[in-house]
Formats: sequence, C-alpha cells, structure tokens
Amino acid sequence: MNPLTIRQRDTATGPVLHVAGDLDFDQAPVLRGRLDQLPLAAGQCLVLDLSDLEFCDSSGITALLAARQHALAAGADIVLAAVPANLMRVLTLVGLDQVFTLRPGSSAAS
Repeated sequence: MNPLTIRQRDTATGPVLHVAGDLDFDQAPVLRGRLDQLPLAAGQCLVLDLSDLEFCDSSGITALLAARQHALAAGADIVLAAVPANLMRVLTLVGLDQVFTLRPGSSAAS
C-alpha cells in the first residue's frame, strides 16, 4: 500500500493538486478533507494531476466526484490531468469520461 500524498500548487487559473499513491477506502477521506479546506472562486479551474496515482478504487472515484461537486458548487471547473491508463479504463466503463474534463498530460496542470 502506498500512502496518499497531495501537493498543492497555485496557478493564475486556480489550484493544482498533485495526487500520488493509492486513492482507496482508507485514503479517500484524506483527499476529501483537503478539498473541504480548499477555497475556490467562481471562474477558477481546479486541476487534479493524477500522473503519480498508483491505485484508485470505488472510494477514490467517489472522492473524485466529491471534488467535482466542490468545484461546481463554487462556480469553478475541474480537470483531471494525466489519468493513468487503468483508471481511465474504469472511468470510461462507467461513463465518467463524459462527466469529467480529461487532459492527457500533467503539462495540462501547468
């Protein structure tokens, strides 16, 4: 098991959260708690850079949906950047590739 780490970088368009490790049942509350403390303004874009995400289960996907709700409630956008292939497959299977804005590389998080 790899512990979840979240690094934040603020950009002109909004915060970028680099999420690394395992986003699972035990770790999903860490991301949700971080999002609860994250101020977002209307018009900003929250970017979740998932380039170093090693594992994501259904609890992790629920946390990503909570991030989307947090952004929408603030009038902000959300982008998932550099989604790993295994997670992209799951997102596509359940139709969430149509719900999230997806960017191919972590360079989209700049």
